[in-house]
Parts: sequence; C-alpha cells; structure tokens
Amino acid sequence: MVKSRKKFSILIPAFNEEQGIIPCVEETKKVFENQDMDYEIIIIDDGSHDDTFSVATDFYAHDERVIISRYSPNQGKGFALRHGFDLASGDLVVFMDADLDLHPEQIMTLYKYMVDNNANVVIGSKKHPESIVDYPWRRKILSSGYYFLVKLLFGLPVTDTQTGLKLFEYETLKVTMPKLLIKKFAFDLELLVNVHKRGFKIIETPVNLSSMRLWYRITLKDVYYVWMDTMAIFYRNYILRYYD
Repeated sequence: MVKSRKKFSILIPAFNEEQGIIPCVEETKKVFENQDMDYEIIIIDDGSHDDTFSVATDFYAHDERVIISRYSPNQGKGFALRHGFDLASGDLVVFMDADLDLHPEQIMTLYKYMVDNNANVVIGSKKHPESIVDYPWRRKILSSGYYFLVKLLFGLPVTDTQTGLKLFEYETLKVTMPKLLIKKFAFDLELLVNVHKRGFKIIETPVNLSSMRLWYRITLKDVYYVWMDTMAIFYRNYILRYYD
C-alpha cells in the first residue's frame, strides 16, 4: 500500500445509527491506525430521532480524532456531507456510509488508485467488472436504469454515481461544493457533474459490497425525488447554465 503523509478527513453522515455508529467508526480507526496514516473522522448526525448523537459523544468524549456535529431536523445525506466538509481539515476527503455495507478498508484501494492514476476523484463502483456485490435484484434494476439515464443526460465518465464510498482531493471539493443545491440522494450526481464540468479527473474502483440494511430504506417516494432532482440538475446545467 502507498503510504501517505497527507491527512484524511472521513465524513460519515448518520441518521438513526445508535446501534451502528460505534462499530463503523472503530473499524475505520483500525484501518488508518494500521496504515499509520493521519486522519480525522467527522460524524454528522443528520437530525436523528434516536440516541445517535449521545452514544457517539459519550464514547468519543476524549478522542480528538473524532469530531461529532449535529443539527435538526433531518435534511438528507447531501446536506450532511456539505455540513461535514465545512468542518474538514484534511488534504483528502472521504465520503462513507455508516452501515458498513462497504468496509472502510476499501478506502486504501481508492487511495492507491488515486496515486497511481494521478486522479482528483476516485469513486467506488458496483458496475466495475471486478466488483463483488450482494444486494437485492430490485435495487440492481433501479441502479442499472439510473445509470442509463445519467449516461444519456450527462455523459459522465463513470458507471455508478451512487455507491457510498468516494475519495476527493480537498481542493477539488473546495471548488465544486459552493454551486451544489441538492440535499438528498442526487447530491452525488450533482457533485460529479460539477467535478467533470471543471475538468477534474474521475476514476472508478471495484468494491466489495455486502448489503446489510441500506436498500430497504429506499422507497418509491425516494425514487420519485431522485428523478425530480436529476431533472433539476439537467435543467440547471443545460438550460440555466447555472454551473458555468
């Protein structure tokens, strides 16, 4: 593994994660400590209704590497990541889900791809030919349909915008974040559209994904909102030229 003298900021949005947030953070800490890399972990409590915030603050009360922030009411994953980015001090920024469907050890794979390919952004992709994925067929259909739509509308050089593990140079996010408006699921798409539009290099890596409970959270209402937000991004990009 390529060693890094850079600091990683790992952003973990959390909504009703009182049972899972500590295992997630502990596994992430192990990865970076085993690699002897500098890091900070930023937990963003996205208006949880349970005890996510108190569980995390009690457990990490004396851990300077773990930053915990909260707000209310719930705003969505995109809003949480923008909020967390404002707190980040690292040279590299990781977006990671709190459910351990994607183990944090895979961050090291993303970093190696970034160094080897001189990339600004590296994203995990369920569609990569070397990926190992285990998730329901209904979700596979939705994912494939959304990829086709995104490719048709935006021509992005990626096969999967929604997998919850991504690595960015801090400076790339600093340039692209101010234009973003989406608060929920289509945030990833809006961000990558802006990254691509500004000429930053994006590459994909394989992932090992084992579905725990993420997919049943996605409802038909969520699918509708993703569709509407995607169309809004298309309108802002090609009609309003808002992102120029």
